[in-house]
Amino acid sequence: MADLCAEVGHRLSPATKTQIFDVRRRLGEPLRVAIAGRLKAGKSTLVNALIGRRVAPTEVGECTRIVTQFRYGTSDRVDVVRRNGTRSSLPLDESGMIPQRLGVPRSEVAYVDVTLTSDHLRDLTVVDTPGLSSANTAVSAQARRFLFTEAPIDDDLDDDSTGALSGAEAIIYVFTQSVREDDVQALESFRSISARLSSNPINSIGLFNKVDKLASVAGGDPWPVAIPLADSQTTVLRRVVSGVVPVVGLLAETTEAGRLTAADCEALRQLAGLPDVERTILLASVDLFVNRECPVGADARQRLLRLLDLYGISFAIAQLIARPNLAAGELMRLLFQASGFPRLRQTLDHAFRWRTDAIKAGWALSGLEKIASHAERPYDRELLRDAIERVLQQPEYHRLRLLEVAQLVTTGAVGLPDRMEGELTRLALSNDAAWILSLPSAPRDQLVRAALEAATRWRAYAVAGASPAQSRVALVAHRGFFLLSQRVRAN
Repeated sequence: MADLCAEVGHRLSPATKTQIFDVRRRLGEPLRVAIAGRLKAGKSTLVNALIGRRVAPTEVGECTRIVTQFRYGTSDRVDVVRRNGTRSSLPLDESGMIPQRLGVPRSEVAYVDVTLTSDHLRDLTVVDTPGLSSANTAVSAQARRFLFTEAPIDDDLDDDSTGALSGAEAIIYVFTQSVREDDVQALESFRSISARLSSNPINSIGLFNKVDKLASVAGGDPWPVAIPLADSQTTVLRRVVSGVVPVVGLLAETTEAGRLTAADCEALRQLAGLPDVERTILLASVDLFVNRECPVGADARQRLLRLLDLYGISFAIAQLIARPNLAAGELMRLLFQASGFPRLRQTLDHAFRWRTDAIKAGWALSGLEKIASHAERPYDRELLRDAIERVLQQPEYHRLRLLEVAQLVTTGAVGLPDRMEGELTRLALSNDAAWILSLPSAPRDQLVRAALEAATRWRAYAVAGASPAQSRVALVAHRGFFLLSQRVRAN
């Protein structure tokens, strides 16, 4: 796709050329993932965990009502991008966060562009959005404009603004405990309005945040409730997200951003050394933890609450009681594991990053089709359409075809038996033959046979008993499994 843009761009009219080169520039950028959800769902806390630094304000204020983009840069910098395309630069505040006051009237702000030296952003651009269900309709509308913009370019904005505002390529939707109807509607809107392949269940993840709030009904451990609840939410949302991951966002932010100090760990050790009855009373409520007499000062306890909340404090104390000599670094690792965030990292790597090229190529193809359909000069339209046809005829395009048909199936547009739907989804989601074929540790010859058997099975389904729509999907799957067998044999 990048070569195609370079090849045809110079032969087009200036206006069309600008749009084509913008698409080519976006192909070279990291995958753009938007964090969306209801107001106070904990989006900014999770953004900080993804970045590995506490930069995004988590308290409600001016910045939390504005779309903010975080991307990799060689220096830390905050740019306030106005609607007319001009920029105002600001430093991070004394605590290393985005300043609460941006110095520009909010009505004039298009978005905030933050560059950071965080390695986490080398292959992932994170977009923090205001609450889509905010009572402030202007805030919700701004988030929707950023997420759901259809045009690949806006003539009123400069190149950087255009790149940021041309839509996210994947989404993490954050919610807490119950999934409401407008949550589903927001995800449906993202799927239906944004570019092809950028907004379907395959490229959307649900994030069940603040699962620590379930601790009081689960005997202090939220996970026996959180995991089956997330599974049931996955079933409810399976037409709009690929899965639901439960997390404790505050623990993730604290551990990933390295906010727990040696003094904090020492305070936790002191609390672990208290008599059992006194410790139980302290941990019974936030009010008792802060206000009851205790050898650990009130300020230190309030800080622990801000960093860990009661669940994290209780978990850390339990680890220190079990292992009194536990090192601070090991305690941090255990808290990170308890946050559920490692699973999110793994899911992102599996669900988004490995197929970034396919997602971005699909986005670019959609963009070129739109540009071709709106080009004023007939020569531009024909040149672009001819170039697009050449891409569609290449064998590598089958990766996009698999994603397209998997989207049709996962969204319910085309129905398949559950077993076949799962098999097709795995084929579209991964290049790991053992995982696709559900044959972990199988030898190569067995994987080749299984892939060929799957290809034969899908071919038989396509010609006997399938509807026309199911047959078209089955033929794509048939070729996909045949190509998989060839790839495994070649390796």
